[in-house]
Amino acid sequence: MTTSLSKPEHKPAKKAGFFNRLSTGTGAFDILRPRKVYYTVGIVLVVASILLIIFRGFNLGIDFAGGTKLTFTPAATSVPSDAQVGEVMSDSIGVSDVTVQRVGQSLQVVSAELQPNQIQTAAAALKSAFALPGNVVDTAVSGTWGAEVSKQAIISVIVFLVAVALFIWIRYERRSAVAAVVSTVQVLIITAGIYSLVGFELSPATVIGMLTILGFSLYDTVVVFDKVQENTRGLTSLTRRTYAEAANLAVNQTLMRSINTSLIALLPVAGLLIAGIALLGSGTLKDLALVQLVGMLVGAYSSLFVAVPLAVDLRIREPQLRAHTKRVEAKRAAEGLIVDAVGDPIGSRAPVVAAKGAKSHKTLAKAGGAAATVVAEAPVKPAKPAVSPVVPDMAPGEAPRPGVRPAGARPKRPSGKAARPTGKRGR
Repeated sequence: MTTSLSKPEHKPAKKAGFFNRLSTGTGAFDILRPRKVYYTVGIVLVVASILLIIFRGFNLGIDFAGGTKLTFTPAATSVPSDAQVGEVMSDSIGVSDVTVQRVGQSLQVVSAELQPNQIQTAAAALKSAFALPGNVVDTAVSGTWGAEVSKQAIISVIVFLVAVALFIWIRYERRSAVAAVVSTVQVLIITAGIYSLVGFELSPATVIGMLTILGFSLYDTVVVFDKVQENTRGLTSLTRRTYAEAANLAVNQTLMRSINTSLIALLPVAGLLIAGIALLGSGTLKDLALVQLVGMLVGAYSSLFVAVPLAVDLRIREPQLRAHTKRVEAKRAAEGLIVDAVGDPIGSRAPVVAAKGAKSHKTLAKAGGAAATVVAEAPVKPAKPAVSPVVPDMAPGEAPRPGVRPAGARPKRPSGKAARPTGKRGR
């Protein structure tokens, strides 16, 4: 009795999970392919922010708009409401357009610039109405000084952008510098638009926070650019990956780092915002925390989805990289390779052979482009050698058909010839 042994089936290796591939940078996520969508989203947000800034404007603090600020600490047993403070100011000096801010246990009443006699009258009215244990401290800021502060803030942002462009240009190259500046300006405009929408007061703390988040965004951008430079070093001498695939690999490798850095930085900032609004009621903490929270979120997005894609689009226009991309695609088409989003082989297909009379390089390049876009296709198994069939019933005298061997036909040794000796040949 014959027993047939079946070969054990080969089980494919289990594919790693999404979070495992994300954390190890081996996910091969095609992050750069929908970059036109990123550009569209960025343009829409920038236009909306500019419209908000033009038509809604900012809630300028006393340091920018100028005015008078009265600060006092009420008794712990009787803390007046904002409406009560506004009523006292209106009855005493006829000024109803005031803003009341709570900084810890103290209250700050901000209004337009007041005359010295108005300040004395308002201070006396507040002390009498709320039985204040201490005096009312006044602070006056002229409109000229506020305009100077605004001017210096704008100059600071411009100097920062110029420094960013020079640094990226020297460290990497000019196209990366353009992408980094565009990304940074986008962060600045969107953050300012959200600040205008929320209506928080624009103060010197806001400017400080703005410069801080611009630095954070630049740091994240430099990290990704550094990985792109590492992956593309000596790229044109090889035919494994295109420039876009090497840049996409760099984004995959730094994606988890960017997420972790952003989350760790956002947690204390979110706590600062909650403390500034709910617990302390401090305008300075609130202003600083909001601009940092929004800026870090927008900065992390712009670094990965604006700066790097834009730099790639500008670089792949170079003739040298265009020629290299054609060589890579032609090689893949000739070898029948199917690659993923980062250029690693994941399968194979029938090699593309240039048609007779056609230019092989151009044909392979076109075929390679089509082959490179395929991401899932079963490998082609090599064909088994054809075996000539046996035809047992052949008519006598009929010549065998090409490739067909008659049944039982075996070559015979010619008669009358001796068998070849098995020993050594004679000399």
